[in-house]
Amino acid sequence: MIEFTLPKWYDLHTHFRQGDVVAPYIQAHLDMGCVGALAMPNTKPPTAVVFEADEGGEYWSVERYMRDLRDAGGDQFSELIVPLYLTKDTTPEMIRKGAESGTLKACKSYPPHGTTGAEFGIPVTEFIDNGVFAAMEEAGIVLCIHGEEHGLPPEQYFDRAGNAEELFYTERMPRVREKFPNLKIVCEHVTTKVAVDFVHSSGANIVATITPQHLLYTIGNLIQGLKYHLFCLPVLKHCADRDALRAAVAGTDNTKFFAGTDSAPHATKATACGCAAGCFTGGIAPQLYAQAFEMAGVDLSDVQGQDMFKNFLCLNGAAFYGLPVPQETFTLVKEDAPVEMLKTSQGDVTPLPLGLGQQNLPWSIWR
Repeated sequence: MIEFTLPKWYDLHTHFRQGDVVAPYIQAHLDMGCVGALAMPNTKPPTAVVFEADEGGEYWSVERYMRDLRDAGGDQFSELIVPLYLTKDTTPEMIRKGAESGTLKACKSYPPHGTTGAEFGIPVTEFIDNGVFAAMEEAGIVLCIHGEEHGLPPEQYFDRAGNAEELFYTERMPRVREKFPNLKIVCEHVTTKVAVDFVHSSGANIVATITPQHLLYTIGNLIQGLKYHLFCLPVLKHCADRDALRAAVAGTDNTKFFAGTDSAPHATKATACGCAAGCFTGGIAPQLYAQAFEMAGVDLSDVQGQDMFKNFLCLNGAAFYGLPVPQETFTLVKEDAPVEMLKTSQGDVTPLPLGLGQQNLPWSIWR
């Protein structure tokens, strides 16, 4: 039986939502060895001001959402980061004051209407010119960016010749990189070889997160039988893209790619007008990542393979965000483990494997 022990890890891109469902979502992360998290600010209203004193009817504050998360069990995390949602009302002064207070660690850029809760996002080019990115660069604030071009016709959004993510990383991000060479950037949930190549060609200040589903599956898995529990944004891509993601995380010299699950719980996934974007991987992400590493050809019974996995899951993200590597540990074991529904006050949430008809995982966690 294969087993290896790892330091507890930080999920550096996840969704905890709002209200009384937050507690079970946080508990699911604690159950999978998480010692901290970066919680997305696409709340309703969005978390788009730093201080409670600046709240209005349209926006929540980082201070408020952080307090709500801690009250719901997030106080068990050693580190909790809530990025500021960048909107038309974000100013350089907000960045400077938030950084000076120590409250602001990161900012989130959404493409307008590009995913769940992204209706307050504005084009990234506006932050290039309005002083916000300059203030972030000066203060050392991390830019967490959902890298897709917005407002495209269907034939450009997803086509054999290209897609929204590839356009963004060939047309938008090179301009950001050129104008702000020291801005710390996390290219979140990358899905394409183009995005991977952009990160590889950039300095140490530009890194990326990768989700379990984008390492495991392709667009073919999604559309064959229309497995809607696998629908997320950015949408799954092709085999060549998945191969590039796997090569990026499984390299012995990987320092730039790390875990960010983008775990997105939905009690109602399919609706009359479409499908909610996001895969729920809370509670099982390390097991899914281990499965993906094995599919990429990594021998997790070998010390070198285990070190590759540890770099990706536990070390690279902590180093980029300046977080301590925890002394606490958990153990991954190569033995079948059942996958169970998560019960909440708003209904059952289906973990991704169950949504795909997979009742058991080949890895389990011992704590």
